Amino acid sequence: MIRYSLHETFVVNQYTLDKWEARPHNQNYFEIIFIKKGSGHHTINDIRFPYEENNIFLLAPEDTHHFEIIDQTHFTFFKFTELLFSNKVNLPDRKCWLQRIEQLLHQPNIIPGDVISHEIDRNVIWNIHNLVLDEFKNEKVYYQEIISNAISTILSIIVRNISEKYDTNQKDIHVNHRKIDMILSHIRQNAYDNALTKISFLAEKFGMSQSSISSYFKRKTGESIHQYVTKYKMKLVEYRLLYTEFTIAEIAYQMGYTDESHLTKTFKKHFSMSPRQYRKETIENK
Repeated sequence: MIRYSLHETFVVNQYTLDKWEARPHNQNYFEIIFIKKGSGHHTINDIRFPYEENNIFLLAPEDTHHFEIIDQTHFTFFKFTELLFSNKVNLPDRKCWLQRIEQLLHQPNIIPGDVISHEIDRNVIWNIHNLVLDEFKNEKVYYQEIISNAISTILSIIVRNISEKYDTNQKDIHVNHRKIDMILSHIRQNAYDNALTKISFLAEKFGMSQSSISSYFKRKTGESIHQYVTKYKMKLVEYRLLYTEFTIAEIAYQMGYTDESHLTKTFKKHFSMSPRQYRKETIENK
C-alpha cells in the first residue's frame, strides 16, 4: 500500500490485491475509486455489479461498500472531505462550484456503479488522476491548489455524466428510471431557483396535474413537495454555514430567499436556532 496525505483533508491510497480482506464498511471521507486493472464485483449499499479495468466509482460517507476480486486488481483511492474546497483554496467561480458539489454530495447515489458514460470523459479523468499523483509525490510550488482544482474538475465531470443519465428534459422517461427519481433529481438540481421547484412547474414538466403530482410525491416520499424542497435547501444552507465564509445574507440570496430574515425564520424551524448561532456553536464544538 502506498499512502499520501494532504493534512488529512485529502488522502491517496493505492493497493494491488488478489483478495479484498476488509469487511463491508462505510467511511468518513468522500471517495473516488479508480480501477487501473483487474475485474470482479463491487457492492455499494447492497447493490452488486461487475467492475473492470478503467472503471471509476464515487462514494459518499454514508455509503457501505466492498469488493469481490476475480482478477488481481490495482486500486487508487482519492479520499477527501469538504474542507478540501474551503475558502483557503482559490477555486474559480466558487458559487457555481458549490452548486455542482452540493448536487452530487448531498443526495443518494441514484445510479450506483461506474459513474462515467462517455469514454472521452473517462480518459480526461484518468489523465487528471495521473496529474494528482505526480503533484502529491513531488510537492511542487502550488501543488495544494492544483490538487484541489484537479479534484473539483473530476467531480464536475462526474456530475455531468450522472446528470445526463437523469436528463429531466427528455420527453420520455426510460423504463429503468422511476418517475419519482426524475422528480427528485430535478428538485436537487434546481433547488436554488424557486420558480423551477413550484408544484405548477413540476406538474407541467412531468405531465401530471398539480393534485396528482402532489399526492404521488407524498405517497413515494412521505413528505409534501414543499416539505422536501425546504428540507433539502436547509441541508445546503447548513453545508455553506459550516464549510464556507459566505455571510448569512449572501447564503439567503444564493438559496432564493427574499432576505436574511426569511432564511433565518425557516432555518430556526428546522434547527431550533438561527443560522448565525448554528455556525458559531458548531464551529466552537469542533
